[in-house]
Amino acid sequence: MASRNFYTQMILRVIMIGLTAIGLAFAVLNAWYLALAVACILMVLQLYSLIHYINSTNRKIAYFFDAIRNEDFTLRFPEKVSIESFKELNRSLNRVNGLIQEVHLQLQVREQYYQQILKQANIGIMTYNTKGHILFSNPTLEKLFNYKPLNHIKQLAHVDPGLYDIFARLQPFDRKLFQLSNEREKTQLALQASSLSLEGKSLLLVTVQDIHKELDEKETDSWVRLIRVMTHEIMNTITPITSISESILKYYKSEHGYVSPGDFSQGQIENTVKGLEVIKAQGGDLMQFVQSYRSFLNLPPPDKALVPAQKLLERFMLIMDQQRQGRPVQIETETDPPGLELYIDEKQVSQVLVNLGKNALQALEGRENGRIKITAATNAQGRKFIRVADNGPGISPELTEEIFVPFFTTKTGGTGIGLSLSKQIMHRHGGNLSVHSQPDSETWFTLTF
Repeated sequence: MASRNFYTQMILRVIMIGLTAIGLAFAVLNAWYLALAVACILMVLQLYSLIHYINSTNRKIAYFFDAIRNEDFTLRFPEKVSIESFKELNRSLNRVNGLIQEVHLQLQVREQYYQQILKQANIGIMTYNTKGHILFSNPTLEKLFNYKPLNHIKQLAHVDPGLYDIFARLQPFDRKLFQLSNEREKTQLALQASSLSLEGKSLLLVTVQDIHKELDEKETDSWVRLIRVMTHEIMNTITPITSISESILKYYKSEHGYVSPGDFSQGQIENTVKGLEVIKAQGGDLMQFVQSYRSFLNLPPPDKALVPAQKLLERFMLIMDQQRQGRPVQIETETDPPGLELYIDEKQVSQVLVNLGKNALQALEGRENGRIKITAATNAQGRKFIRVADNGPGISPELTEEIFVPFFTTKTGGTGIGLSLSKQIMHRHGGNLSVHSQPDSETWFTLTF
């Protein structure tokens, strides 16, 4: 609306200037001196009005993007003005300013949310730049080193000179063991480094773990992979917002000041609107990402009851028949013995089975003679299990260790939360979720209770 009114105002003003110029020409040809004087005055006034109109619009938009770049969302434009195009422009800028402010607040909430996650981690986490300045260290790390606050890795020399030497020489993907001694005890620490890139700056992420009291090495790897995936997701979402904002700002402001009126075009306004729509979409993606993490962290404890395995599989078949949507995939179920019962939360385990079933259907997309078989039985150790098998392309050995990491996904548009949530549900049941895959032959996921 604002761009259309601006366009209309420009056409009317140019037409008036053209008419005044014609009148000025007639006055010169016919020696109408009084009319000539009036036409000259009108011409000057109209040119001044046109320049003032363009500059005022240009300055507003430039001020607007300057404020966004400086994270100042207090800028408001008056909506009670006499010129309709200014009113629509001001209203649009205020509305967009409010939208960007909301996205900015969402980013801050999300950042605080992740900070709290890292602070609650049971392993020490530290990030520092190439100059040794520590950008983040969680309370677990400060407790392990018995030193705070940590601002630079040189402070580690006060904890132990050998510890500082290790941090000073750490390179990405290094793994080190260090025995930290104090007056009371000796602590065996496992250190692992990983590289990160944030806003074009190279950072080193180091996890520190007391291997006698905390997680084993495999769990440390999981934390590093999780943080890397989270950082990757954050950067993929924030980078377009920053890039688009800077690109739009260049339309209205250069190194020498504001863009001249002659360079201001309709295309710039249209590109501005398109860019702001992308910023809005990115903000929505951020909220969706946070919501998926909340569902992962806020899983309720299972409400267990004895459930006949046959009933559970029949429910699974009903759902899969709807998901199949006519695709030529054969689905079979088997219960051995027929009266097998499981002490489970039926809703949560059904969620796991449906997620595995959907994954199997996607793996069989476009594959002839596709087959899914779900089996409920008891293994040789007397433990009850459910197995979901398919004859799809399988999972490569490199990915079998990654697929249960939260937010890791190989699907376009996938959230990477399904399998990690499924595994957490099985842990809450005192069981486990495992995978075995033979590429181009068979893949099965086993829920062991």
